[in-house]
Amino acid sequence: MTILSAHIAGIGLLGPGCNNWEQGRALLSADSVGALPPSVSPELACLPANERRRASRIVRLALAVGMEAVAQAVVSPVDLASVFASSGGDGQNCHTLCETLADDGSMVSPTRFHNSVVNAPAGYWSIATHATAASTVLCASDASFGAGLLDAMVQVAFSKAPCLLIAYDGPYPDPMHRVRPISDIFGVALLLTPAGHPGSLATLGLQRSSLAATRCADAALEAVRTTIPAARALPLLQCLARGGGRVVLDYLAPETLALEVETV
Repeated sequence: MTILSAHIAGIGLLGPGCNNWEQGRALLSADSVGALPPSVSPELACLPANERRRASRIVRLALAVGMEAVAQAVVSPVDLASVFASSGGDGQNCHTLCETLADDGSMVSPTRFHNSVVNAPAGYWSIATHATAASTVLCASDASFGAGLLDAMVQVAFSKAPCLLIAYDGPYPDPMHRVRPISDIFGVALLLTPAGHPGSLATLGLQRSSLAATRCADAALEAVRTTIPAARALPLLQCLARGGGRVVLDYLAPETLALEVETV
C-alpha cells in the first residue's frame, strides 16, 4: 500500500559519465555503459564573486544539481522548501581542518570553519537563490538519499507545496579514504510537487519495505551505486530514464523503500 506520493517536476544530475540529467538519461537508458569517465566539478555563475571563491567542490556540486532541477521545472526557488542530504558532508574540508588542528601553531581559516558545518550547502543555496523557505539538512550514512527522499515526500504530503531534494557526496582524502572509501562526487536533485502540479515528469508512490535494494544490471553503474552513497539513487533514476516501473532503494537496514514510478 502506497503511504506517500509526489510528482517529479524537475531533475538535476552530475556524476561519473554525465554532467546533467539529459546526459544521464541517455546513459541510464543504454543496455551497457562501459567505462565511465570521472565526474567534472561544476562551475557556478549563480553565486556572488566572494562566495563563489569560497565555495568548495561539494557546495558547487549541490548547487549545480539543484539549479538544474529548478530550471527544468521553470519555477522560482525563492519560496521553495528544500532538503539537503549527504552521508558525511565535505570530506576534503574535514581533512584540511584535521591537518590544521594537528599542526601546532596553525590557525583555522574562517572560510574552512564556516564550510565545515553540515548545512553549508543550504546556506550557499539561500545566498545564490535568495530562498527564504526552511531547509532541512540530514545525514544518514549510506541511507542518506533514502532518508532525504522520505523527508521531502513527507513535506510535500503535509504542506501541499513543492519541496526540492538535493543529495550529494564526495570522497575523503587519505587517511580517511581508507576507512570510508567514496569513489567520486555524485549529486542528484529532485523537485517534488503535490498532485495536480503542472509540468510533472513522473509520479512516485512510496511505501516501507523489507525487500532487497534494486541493483544496477550494468557493472559500471553498480560500482558507482555501491561506492558513492548519494548514488543509491541510481535505480530510481534508471527507472525514470526507462519509462517507469518499480524499484527498491536502500534505507536504514533492514528497512528499504519501495517506489512505484510512473512517467508522463
